[in-house]
Amino acid sequence: MAKNLVIVESPAKAKTIGRFLGSNYQIKSSLGHIRDLPKQDLGVDIKNKFMPTYQVSPGKEKTAKELKAAAKDKAVWLATDEDREGEAIAWHVCNVIGADPAKTHRIVFHEITEPAVKAAIAKPRTIDMKLVDSQQARRILDRLVGYELSPVLWKKVRTGLSAGRVQSVAVRLIVDREREIKDFKPVASFKVTAEFDAGGQPLPAELDTKLENIEESRRFLNQMPTSRFKVANIAEKPASRSPSAPFTTSTLQQEAARRLGFSVKQTMVTAQRLYENGLITYMRTDSTTLSPQAIEAAKSYIIITYGAKYSYPRQFQTKAKLAQEAHEAIRPANLSKPTAGVDSGQKKLYELIWRRAIASQMTAAQIAKTEVSIEISNQDLRFIASGEVLVFDGFIKVYGGGRDDRILPKVAGGQDLNYQKISATETYSRPPARYSEATLVKKLEQLGIGRPSTYSPIISTIQDREYVEKTDIEGQTRQVKELTLVGDQLKEQQLSVNFGADRSKLMPTPLGELVTDFLITHFKPIVDYQFTALAEEQFDQIAEGKIAWQSVLEDFYKFFHPLIEKSKDVSRFEAVKARELGTHPKTGKKIIVRYGRYGPVLQMGEATKDKKAPKPQFAPLPDGSTIEDIDLKQALPMFNLPRPVGQTDEGTPILADIGRFGPYLKVGKKSLSIEGSDPLSISEPEAKKLIAEHDKRQKERVIADWGTLKILRGPYGPFITDGKKNAPVPKSEDPEKVSEPQAKDILRNARPKRHFRRPKRLPKT
Repeated sequence: MAKNLVIVESPAKAKTIGRFLGSNYQIKSSLGHIRDLPKQDLGVDIKNKFMPTYQVSPGKEKTAKELKAAAKDKAVWLATDEDREGEAIAWHVCNVIGADPAKTHRIVFHEITEPAVKAAIAKPRTIDMKLVDSQQARRILDRLVGYELSPVLWKKVRTGLSAGRVQSVAVRLIVDREREIKDFKPVASFKVTAEFDAGGQPLPAELDTKLENIEESRRFLNQMPTSRFKVANIAEKPASRSPSAPFTTSTLQQEAARRLGFSVKQTMVTAQRLYENGLITYMRTDSTTLSPQAIEAAKSYIIITYGAKYSYPRQFQTKAKLAQEAHEAIRPANLSKPTAGVDSGQKKLYELIWRRAIASQMTAAQIAKTEVSIEISNQDLRFIASGEVLVFDGFIKVYGGGRDDRILPKVAGGQDLNYQKISATETYSRPPARYSEATLVKKLEQLGIGRPSTYSPIISTIQDREYVEKTDIEGQTRQVKELTLVGDQLKEQQLSVNFGADRSKLMPTPLGELVTDFLITHFKPIVDYQFTALAEEQFDQIAEGKIAWQSVLEDFYKFFHPLIEKSKDVSRFEAVKARELGTHPKTGKKIIVRYGRYGPVLQMGEATKDKKAPKPQFAPLPDGSTIEDIDLKQALPMFNLPRPVGQTDEGTPILADIGRFGPYLKVGKKSLSIEGSDPLSISEPEAKKLIAEHDKRQKERVIADWGTLKILRGPYGPFITDGKKNAPVPKSEDPEKVSEPQAKDILRNARPKRHFRRPKRLPKT
């Protein structure tokens, strides 16, 4: 019978550790957090130094009972993760099983390998209460914010909302960036490029400054036929590119998004699996250092595989003020293993981690840069031609990312050149870029907000709460002017240029903007970047034993709770940004714009307690307008919706309206989107044309029709549907030849349909 009990968080981690320890060790999992503050109560005694009341988490009663029974008459070893959260879980486990935290073995390791596990068992310690207190302070402070602030939002804005110390700051970042973009005024200028003849080879170059307008560009180009061009200077200089440090949590999330297209959540879930299977070191870390053993292992692998000239052992210094989350960067447990993982996602992420770790121990890439300066005889301006050649690939051999060689033709100082073509193209300055999940993580890290373990849940929460949505941005078309000089002939033309298209960007919803504005107005410290970063520093100081956790909570609550009390005086009318636009000229009723249940909404009339009185009438905002800028003239036509447009040839009425997902036509029981058309002005012929096109597309979609059961063409290929469940037609089958019994069988054996929450975009109150 085993004399030792090792407790970890996850079954996968337990299984891996179990391979290294003998029959004298029993491995059990707590299945994550086993104890927490109560869900239905504050659970914090504010008057008694913020003492928390913990209880076994719902659904964990059986696990707690099993752990307590397993711990009887055994030596307990707590092997939870080595960050503050893991330390707190170990402490909670002790309390649940009735063990003394001061006497229970606590072991930590940043990789789940046999040497690491056995080395930890050889040198156990006890639970570090400073780390536990730091985590307790974070948990209690976040509970105070959520428990007291969320009900304010329920009363003043909408039921079911939540506010969080870090999530609200993340939403504010996205809201502020969107408003920067909205307020941005693009500035036009002209970029001048030229192609010179260098001994029969083209030499591309660019003017060293942009020209302000088309008149200046036209004058400049008109002077070029009488100008002489000469190579004024050739600058050749060596340069190098050094490898980046091994991954921290945030840099892994950013690079996995850039190179693999992974979401932050996908990266962390995949990394967790790799860690639990003993393939990588602990993945929640802000340290960039590598152990001496890892550096030596990388050196050996690089020399054997690529040669000694590629080896350059180095140690990176951690930039974080206190890299408390682990003691080493993320790296493979076995650096001589370039690939690992049980599925394609794990293999891709593992390979990325391996390449980054190995590359960090390789020599810099050597580059030869050339810059040719071309003077213009009658101008103070110059053309610049730049070239770059990779002389030695170094770490790029493993990590990639090297630019293609840009080799310039040979020219000599003082050499005369003739142009073949000179162009001046209108360009516009660009607004700040919207945040992606990865760039939001980078910004939070730069501001010192949150910690490696919090980034993924923060980003998931703000999307789940519908404060933010991840979306693709459609591009727009802009007409730009271009002047082209060939010989002495100047040609002017207009070009259509697409701009602004982007993928997977985080954009605030109207609800996110509303809640952010409310918090900035009435709870400014909660969404203040410096305040939130200061809280993180205080948690670090608690972990170092410099300050007591209760004092941090006391200082916070002294100014926070009065804000809660003061907010009771805020009217709901003010909180939802309600604004009276005027009165309807026919009904005389007030027209109000406000935030409604599903978003911004127009309201005609006011609700009263009289049940017999007419209820207010609601309408959506016109496309492109906001609560802040809509006026009465824009609002009045919206109350004419739904608008009769006419009827079909069969006599079915056609109505135009705006719904939660945009403008649409209602034809009997059928609805079809008319995105891009105005429901207030669309004519009967236009509507009929759109209906005919819709019907044609629908008919072309049908491959087979057995009533309820159909085979349809979809954006991802043919699929079978009964209206409730969908299943793709197997690639081995010809969809044209699938019989009804076959279709039923395929649908019956398909996975259940996954349900996604779609963001509410337009109101239908």
